[in-house]
Amino acid sequence: MTAALIVVDVQQAFDNADYWGPRNNPDCESNIGMLIGHWRREGWPIVYVRHDSADAASPLHPSAPGNAFKDVLSGTPELLVTKSVNSSFHGSPDLDAWLRASEITSIVVCGITTNHCCETTARVGGNLGYDVRFVLDATHTFDRIGPYGDEVSADMLSRITGVNLHDEFAQVVATRDLVGVGFGGVVL
Repeated sequence: MTAALIVVDVQQAFDNADYWGPRNNPDCESNIGMLIGHWRREGWPIVYVRHDSADAASPLHPSAPGNAFKDVLSGTPELLVTKSVNSSFHGSPDLDAWLRASEITSIVVCGITTNHCCETTARVGGNLGYDVRFVLDATHTFDRIGPYGDEVSADMLSRITGVNLHDEFAQVVATRDLVGVGFGGVVL
């Protein structure tokens, strides 16, 4: 069994604190780098996903410098998916079709942001029948204002995402659970 590492939206625009606000998990990018390095050493498939916003004013618009990947995304992935919505399964080329053609039934999700594109990718992946691992410490998000004006911290949003996903859509894991020890006890 081989799991594809799905690295979601690790783009330079997310470094703009003036635009996005306070973030959590300063170790996110380091953990993503460890996962990518481990997958490369093992020769396992890696998918990079890039958000190409349709909004010309967005720092994630294809014409904006923030659309570029962060330096932690080294090398060439086996597949590059571009999308303009939350789920990596709703981009181009078709991630689900590629995984099925490659006979991959397990995915490991990491990236930015925890509670948006990463969580949505894990939910859709789970609904499509994939065995999903969600690497919570290899994601980060930002503080948000709720519908009634209350501020919800990035840390709280991450914890809520973990609770929402675990044992329902995915198994929530940490980087240390995957790097060097296999995938849930199964050698990949």
